[in-house]
Amino acid sequence: MSSAGELLFLGITLSLSLAVSLAITVPLTGALVRLRANYNPKALQLDPEGNVNVHTGPIVTSFFGMLRRVYNIEGFAGLYKGLMPTALATIVMTGFAVGALDSRGLASHTRIDTIDTGVLGVLASGIFGMLVALPAAILTYRSIVTPYKLSYFSLMHSLRILLTPTERRRPWTLYLTPGLLAAELLQVLYALVVLRSFRNLLLSNNFTPFKFGIYVGIEMLSVIITCPLEVMVTKLAIQRNHATAEYNSVEQEVEDDAIEAHEYSEYSNQEEDVIGLRHEKDPYLGFVDCFKRIIDEEGWQTLYRAWWVTMLAGIASAAAAAAQYQGNM
Repeated sequence: MSSAGELLFLGITLSLSLAVSLAITVPLTGALVRLRANYNPKALQLDPEGNVNVHTGPIVTSFFGMLRRVYNIEGFAGLYKGLMPTALATIVMTGFAVGALDSRGLASHTRIDTIDTGVLGVLASGIFGMLVALPAAILTYRSIVTPYKLSYFSLMHSLRILLTPTERRRPWTLYLTPGLLAAELLQVLYALVVLRSFRNLLLSNNFTPFKFGIYVGIEMLSVIITCPLEVMVTKLAIQRNHATAEYNSVEQEVEDDAIEAHEYSEYSNQEEDVIGLRHEKDPYLGFVDCFKRIIDEEGWQTLYRAWWVTMLAGIASAAAAAAQYQGNM
C-alpha cells in the first residue's frame, strides 16, 4: 500500500504535469480542432429552402496558419478556449487510471490509448475512456469553435451556450449525436484490437530496435484510418441536437427560458469569426452520411487535415509503449 508521502508526491507530480501539459497542448489542440472543423465547400451550396448559400468563411489550409489566425483575431483568450473541459476530462481520466488501474501518468480523452493492465484492465479503460471521451469531446470542441466568450468558472452560463435546451434536459442525447458514437467506437476498437495486438506482438517479448521500428511504421500507416476518424469526430461533435430544427441554441434559450439577448451577445471578436461552420439546418445524418458529404462537398483531402499531427501522436504513443514494456522487463 502506498504511504501518505508517496501519494502526496504523486499528487504534486501529476498536478505539475497537468499544468505544463495544458499550457502547451490546449492552444495546439484548439488550432487543430478549428482547422478540422472549418467548413470549406468546393462550390456554392443550397440551403434547405433551395436558396444559394454563399460560403464566406476563411480558407485556412495549414495548422500554423490557423494558430496565427486564432491569435490575431481572439488573442491569448482564444488560444486557451477549451481549457476547462480539457482539464476536467484529463483529471477524471487520470483519476480513474490511478485509482482503478494503478497508473502513474496523465490520461487524456483526445487519443484513445488503452492501459496495459491485463485484459479486464484494457477493456475497462477502453469502455470508460469512450464514455468520458464522447461528452468531453463535445464540450471541448464546441467551447473551442464557439464565437462567444466563455467564462472559465461560470459553468451554467457556458453550458447554456454550448448545449441546446434539449441536450441540457436530456443529457443522454449527447450519446445519440448522429454518427459520433460510431466514430468513437471505431477509434476504440482500432486501438484495442489492431494496435494493441501489434504492440504486444512486437514490443512485449524480446524487444529489439528492429521490432520497434516495425511498430512505429504501423503507427504511421494507421494515420490512413485514424486521421479521417478524428476529423469526422470533430465535425460531428460540434453538431448540436435540436428538438426544433428552426432555432439554434441561442435562439432557443431566449425563447424558452426568457434570457435577454445581450447576455449572449459578447463575441470573442465582433468583426470576424475564426472559422466558418456548416449550417445547423443541414446536419450530417450519421457516420456514413458524414463521410460521403465531406468528400462530396469539401474533397477527400479534408479527411486528412493536419495528418502529420496524428502521425506524431502515433509515434509518441509507440515510444511511450516501448518505454513501458522496457520498464517492466
